[in-house]
Amino acid sequence: MVKKKLNCWEYMKCERGPGGKKIAEHGICPAASEDTFDGINEGENAGRVCWAVAGTCCGGKIQGTFAEKRVSCTTCDFYQHVQKEEGAFEKINKLFDILPAKERESLFSRMRCRVVKAGERLIKQGEIRDSAFIIQRGSCLVIVEKQGELHPVDHRGIGDIVGVTSILTGEPQIAHVDAETDMELWILKAPMLNDISLEHPDLSDFLTEIVASRFDSMRPIADRTISKYIASDIIGRGAFSIVYKGLHTDLNMPVAIKMLKHDMAMNPDFFAPFKAEAKILAKLNHQNIVKVYDIEERYRTVFIMMEYLTGNTLKLLLQSTVRFSNERVISFLIQICNGLHHAHQSGIVHQDIKPGNIFILPNDKVKILDFGLACPTGSENFLAGTPFYMSPEQVRCLPVDPRSDIYSLGLVVYRMVTGRKPFDGDDLWKVMEMRTECDVLDPAEIVPDIPGPLRGFILKACARDPNKRYHNIPEALATIKSLAEEYGLVNGESYKPKRKMQIFYLVHEDSVSQMVSAIVNELSTKMQHMGAELKTGELLDL
Repeated sequence: MVKKKLNCWEYMKCERGPGGKKIAEHGICPAASEDTFDGINEGENAGRVCWAVAGTCCGGKIQGTFAEKRVSCTTCDFYQHVQKEEGAFEKINKLFDILPAKERESLFSRMRCRVVKAGERLIKQGEIRDSAFIIQRGSCLVIVEKQGELHPVDHRGIGDIVGVTSILTGEPQIAHVDAETDMELWILKAPMLNDISLEHPDLSDFLTEIVASRFDSMRPIADRTISKYIASDIIGRGAFSIVYKGLHTDLNMPVAIKMLKHDMAMNPDFFAPFKAEAKILAKLNHQNIVKVYDIEERYRTVFIMMEYLTGNTLKLLLQSTVRFSNERVISFLIQICNGLHHAHQSGIVHQDIKPGNIFILPNDKVKILDFGLACPTGSENFLAGTPFYMSPEQVRCLPVDPRSDIYSLGLVVYRMVTGRKPFDGDDLWKVMEMRTECDVLDPAEIVPDIPGPLRGFILKACARDPNKRYHNIPEALATIKSLAEEYGLVNGESYKPKRKMQIFYLVHEDSVSQMVSAIVNELSTKMQHMGAELKTGELLDL
């Protein structure tokens, strides 16, 4: 049985960890709440790298920043305990397990050993290296320097490899690496690493996975220069890509930069569609579709430069709102339809319409995101889409067309109106099968007061048989035209004019009160014909 590794609050018994008795008095320990370090050294949050977190309490005293306390922390009993435990833990060295024994021996014979002292900087942020290090003994901290401040972001120990990023990608190092203890390192030169990677694709894949994981950090990242753009912070992440907040340096214009993860970039099945997404978006110029400005192939991957959006995805909004008002549903529906119609007119089927791919700006304007699965009308793709929102023909791997997007949109609208997914469950295969075997539950059974045109849209859009659905977006929009007019919506946006109010006082003698009342009534009638209202109050004696 593997012994559980203790977190700092368990080892020190400070009772400021999760559920501790002293939380009410002193607050939870910052190491226990700093989840961006979660998992490092197999600890909970920053429980086994507490020296990297500012404001921890040791010996009854609140500690300062990482830079202020890093020297004193090395004398801490818990720090020494972790170093001993990590040093005694035998990691499986995948780097060498991949190589045949003969080549492994040859590689070792060509590597040199280097000894460094605690506190020495092994790697400098921003430098381009021609060698990497394999840790034989000791440990080190990975530290990002940003705007003059030092941010510990990771921890490396025996068996780990450091400095490999710039060798594989050609990009400057993304962080400093400082020896945390005395260390013994094997030096792995770039030509040697490149040669064995070419001979052993499994090794190349392994190293690329390391690079991909290190770019996808929850901690602060160093600014990265990609041509005339600078990527500064991670603002989104998915299975295949990372999205950064960026800046066009020449125009001083904010952008979003979407990067294909390096391990995916090595796979043609992901690389080609990612580039295709950029090309598709570049030609779709519509106010309800996110704009693409540029595409760059650098550092052995692809970057898509897009407009920077502020707001939230529909998915996030639905997490905090049980259901939307009918007016808001119709507004979003019309705008999504407008964007989809533009794509369909260009021969493109989105294939992944879902709440996570609908972005809502602060003024309730809608942008359709992520055309990564988009394809020409009539394409056949193997289970492309998201299980909860795929059309029956996508589940069956049959050709798709605009009606497939309309079906997915119907499910999204169902979710907005009822607060429920029409098909739900833990078994994704069963959820997808339900799509081909069952009709959606009538939304009126959940929301009895749903407007007839909106109910009709959902039921027809979500028909299992594509021939029974709307054949195109204009046909679907015609169904809700009356509702749009009722709510004063044009293209999903309100056209109701702003109203103004003017105040004036009418002062008169009692003797002319009847004549004044007649004139006021006549004026009120004329104003009503203009769409204005004349309101009067009680008479006051002056």
